[in-house]
Amino acid sequence: MSFLLPLPVGRMPGVGKVTEEKLANLAIKTVGELRCLELSALEDKFGRYGVRLHELARGIDKNPVVPDRPTQSISVEDTFEHDLPLSETEPMIRRLAEKLWSASRKESRVARTVVLKLKTSEFKILTRSCTPTSPPSSCEELTEIALKIRERVDLDPGRRYRIVGVGRSNFREAEETTGQPALFE
Repeated sequence: MSFLLPLPVGRMPGVGKVTEEKLANLAIKTVGELRCLELSALEDKFGRYGVRLHELARGIDKNPVVPDRPTQSISVEDTFEHDLPLSETEPMIRRLAEKLWSASRKESRVARTVVLKLKTSEFKILTRSCTPTSPPSSCEELTEIALKIRERVDLDPGRRYRIVGVGRSNFREAEETTGQPALFE
């Protein structure tokens, strides 16, 4: 006996908020519910994209698998045992930055952007990012950037957070990110 969790249609590739809302208006919230719709009904509502939805709901995707794509981003996150105010997130941000630094050292390319992700106790996701003039060159520098990003989160001081994450993105080849230093400064 197998148990399948109802996968929300919003998790399907290409299904954004607008399509998700249109499907919800048809009382379709899960891939299983979408799979029950006839192709003709999907084509009537979504045109050619209805065929794509019909196929995806059945696990049909003719797009090629690209196994060795370059990394787009690396991130780590963790959930607090209890929801915390923003002012108490620093220890977790420091731990996550250390984990992220270790993980990103395995990547041959250099990530220029640092991202901070916060999820509120109401499950609202907030992301803030910073692309410094030169990528962080140490774990300490990465941590400081993440903490400075946290200072830019200007919300209700009473708001509490459930999850915090730190990430790196905007990867470039190493030679693209290192400029020649000036000879006479």
